[in-house]
Amino acid sequence: MTVELGHFALVLALALSVVQSIVPFFGAQRGNARLMAVGDVTSNGILVFTTLSFAALTYAYATSDFSLVNVWQNSHSQMPFLFKLTGTWGNHEGSMLLWVLILALFAAAVSWFGGNLPLSLRANVQAVQGWLLLTFFAFIIFTSNPFQRQALAPEGQDLNPILQDIGLAIHPPMLYLGYVGFSITFAFAVAALIEGRIDSVWARWVRPWALVAWLFLTAGISMGSYWAYYELGWGGWWFWDPVENASFLPWLSGTALLHSALVMEKRDALKVWTVLLAILTFSLSLLGTFLVRSGVLTSVHTFTSDPSRGLFILTILSIFVGGSLTLFALRATRLEQGGLFAPISREGSLVVNNLLIATATATVLMGTLYPVVYEAITGGKISVGAPFFNRTFIPLAIPLVLLMPLGPLLAWKKGDLLGAMQRLTLVAGFSLLAMVLVMAFISPGKWLAPIAIGIAVWLMIGSFAELWQRAGFGKVGAGAGLRRIGGAPATVWSTALSHFGVGVTMLGIVVVTAYETEDAVVLQPRASVEAAGFTVRYDGARRTNVANYEETIIDLAVMEDGDLVTFARPSKRFYPARQMPTSEAAIMNFGFSQLYIALGEANADGSVSVRIWWKPFVTLIWLGTIFMVIAGAISLVGRRSGVPRKMKSPKAVPADA
Repeated sequence: MTVELGHFALVLALALSVVQSIVPFFGAQRGNARLMAVGDVTSNGILVFTTLSFAALTYAYATSDFSLVNVWQNSHSQMPFLFKLTGTWGNHEGSMLLWVLILALFAAAVSWFGGNLPLSLRANVQAVQGWLLLTFFAFIIFTSNPFQRQALAPEGQDLNPILQDIGLAIHPPMLYLGYVGFSITFAFAVAALIEGRIDSVWARWVRPWALVAWLFLTAGISMGSYWAYYELGWGGWWFWDPVENASFLPWLSGTALLHSALVMEKRDALKVWTVLLAILTFSLSLLGTFLVRSGVLTSVHTFTSDPSRGLFILTILSIFVGGSLTLFALRATRLEQGGLFAPISREGSLVVNNLLIATATATVLMGTLYPVVYEAITGGKISVGAPFFNRTFIPLAIPLVLLMPLGPLLAWKKGDLLGAMQRLTLVAGFSLLAMVLVMAFISPGKWLAPIAIGIAVWLMIGSFAELWQRAGFGKVGAGAGLRRIGGAPATVWSTALSHFGVGVTMLGIVVVTAYETEDAVVLQPRASVEAAGFTVRYDGARRTNVANYEETIIDLAVMEDGDLVTFARPSKRFYPARQMPTSEAAIMNFGFSQLYIALGEANADGSVSVRIWWKPFVTLIWLGTIFMVIAGAISLVGRRSGVPRKMKSPKAVPADA
């Protein structure tokens, strides 16, 4: 009965989305406040019914109701309870229901927090959200119904073993909150084009929504990277996998959107570009959804290879991307361009930032889609791997990183480039010193890695140059300077921390890429080998049966200079229901560095093959993203006092546009 209620709730949510997509829009066109207010009611009703539907599916997983095809295909009665719950979205149908639940949450949030928006703008935003909800509810019900029944089966087929991990509880929800969160900025952009409201106050309302989505997407990508790192046993943190790129693309364009919206908010400039970025960012999110679920790409991250589902999503993609870009083309020429500024200014630096990010986004997009286009045209297969992305993305990232400390030191409208560079003289000195020290003592004969490390140090220290300038140390006492820093606006702190986080991540990437070591060794029982600067001794193996899998654990002692440092226990698991093995790596922390040991095959003579990596500073990769998330949260909280009580009256675009 619970399952049927969940299915019925989904159908009711679909019906309400039809109402939301039509009534508020026509109310806005006719200036009817009562019709426009319908969007507030329907958006909350859709959220309630979608939550009930998702709860019903979760209950079916929790109780191992194998009369549901979806539960039977992706669960097992012996799975740990946590993984039964997370299995709800560990499949195509359930993950799409989570996707649309988050979409409904954001749509309802407009009614909760948009009370001081003009009623017509709020109604149009909710109508656009209604169109999105309608299409995705239809997609779920007609092609991906998670409530399909079958004859009760005695046991389930189990969840994909790779997904039986705590990462599944964190990564997909975080990623979807980012993906779907950009639907709000998309809806604001389309609504603004419909009614002609494009001004700095519009940007002030769009930017927090973009910031929320960017925060969650940053956290989701970071968590996904670490999950793949420790779970797949390959020892890598990023593979330029097509589906990884699918989440990276909206992150890049979303970063550009945040910077562009800042210029629009502060200087009432870059209006057309900001609206276009809002459209493109969510379009890239939809593209990612298509790539993951259409089967056009081969990846360990994809959910399904059903062409009919892919065609449905492609249709959705075409309607919303094509429709919004067509509307943009019709309206953009009628929009006022806004404030002017000199090339050397804070606005100018943000424009350069946007151009570099946009070019990098286009490069990643081209490399990701080229194999698909090539196969469609020629019928042949081709792969685009890490060498292409490294050779095209990195040359664009380096000038971006070099310019990041300069931008905040430039004044709005017209800045002093020479003065800003002079204020970074000490920072340049530290970065050069870091280069020389690394080149002299760590990697004699190498030059690329020390230069990259110096650039990372330049960004990390330079990120706080604006705070140092505001403090006025040397002109005022230390106490007064610290008080000035403490009283700096939240945007200054968030800019410093986010740029510092990028520098920390870059430092981790450079060091682990340049200096990691890898040893493939065969260990005999009670014997030792030298690897990664340690002595590793094989103490024996043991087998255990745990819940729905069997596990073989290898006991290793890790020693340095004859002293025991730690124990490592890499293992192999075998899941009988899926007839699938997995490898569980042993990861030991040494400061910011890690010793990573993955188990290979067992040999007939009792020996085992293992791969041992020493990964210096690898944890900085994810530590940097934590700084970025904290910076975004500071900016978001700091904006509360600056939110206007009421938006200005719209600047209408002529009706004949």
